[in-house]
Amino acid sequence: MTATFTLAVDAMGGDKAPEMVVHGLEYAAERHPNAKFLLIGDEARLNTLLGRYKRARAICTVRHASETISNDMKPTAALRSRQSSMRLAIDAVASGEASGLVSAGNTGALLALAKIVIKALPGIDRPAMAAISPSARGDVVMLDLGANVQCDVRNLVEFAVMGDVFARTVLGLTAPSIGLLNVGSEELKGDDTVREAAEILRASHIGPQFHGFVEGHDIAAGTTDVIVTDGFTGNVALKTGEGALKLIGEFLKQVFTSGIIAKLAYLMVRPGLDRLREWLDPRRYNGAVMVGLNGVVVKSHGGTDAMGFAHAVDVAMDMVVHRFNERIREDLARIGLDKRTPAEKNGRDQKPGAQPGSTDDTHLATA
Repeated sequence: MTATFTLAVDAMGGDKAPEMVVHGLEYAAERHPNAKFLLIGDEARLNTLLGRYKRARAICTVRHASETISNDMKPTAALRSRQSSMRLAIDAVASGEASGLVSAGNTGALLALAKIVIKALPGIDRPAMAAISPSARGDVVMLDLGANVQCDVRNLVEFAVMGDVFARTVLGLTAPSIGLLNVGSEELKGDDTVREAAEILRASHIGPQFHGFVEGHDIAAGTTDVIVTDGFTGNVALKTGEGALKLIGEFLKQVFTSGIIAKLAYLMVRPGLDRLREWLDPRRYNGAVMVGLNGVVVKSHGGTDAMGFAHAVDVAMDMVVHRFNERIREDLARIGLDKRTPAEKNGRDQKPGAQPGSTDDTHLATA
């Protein structure tokens, strides 16, 4: 008998919510017939929409939320909004009513609320944002993407463990290769933090999968299946890659609209360009995951459409069905990190004067 899982959905988050969200659940209902969704938002509007989307209506339970967290609301203000659709979705996960949640709302607010209400898994020092991006060799998992601006040795090792489980769970890889982002691939490159993290990973149970240090160009090349870095570097790298893709697209548009011959050439190569557009479609990569929490939290891009939101739901379902958090607990126990005390962490890993990263000003590409 197939198990039934419930996901909480923030129906009011996103540029085109709530219709985009309900339409996305129409697609999700077809893909996940055994799923149930707790749809949280303006009850009157949601019931009207569900009257048009029959498949979604069959698997959704509506819960009214009297407040909405806007895209420009500060996380500190969001914490005080206890009846918002986002907060009620987070509360449902924290209480165990739902196995996970999906929201296309305010990223900083979601990070702050999830950390405080759902809390981190036992043994996890700091949760991280992970997402999938394209490369020359296939999909690549990258983390952290902005949840932690500064990271110590323990954080990077935890990210590697969580990235390994993420790649096995969502990408279906049996032994994903892992790279630690650095200023060079040589073992002597980088600061003490990345070098010590590399030593721990080589000696751990995922040592055979650890490729070593990788550089910025290795992300697009697909040198490894998982890229591990701090949130500051990861966010900059992600947005740099997105900017490069947009620039290439603009150049191609200029080339193929520059004259009659160019337009004729476009007609000849259009099938190939259509395949390229499909490979790089951002909707395929929608759904950044806050890994390391005591529950599944998936952040959809705020500007996505229904198909993109459905993909974020796919990611959440993959993580729930394949016991993502349980596997992280098991792997942390094997590496020994969950048994270290805060005093040991502060004494060995925390750099003098280092401060935890803030989520207040985090703006991910998935926001």
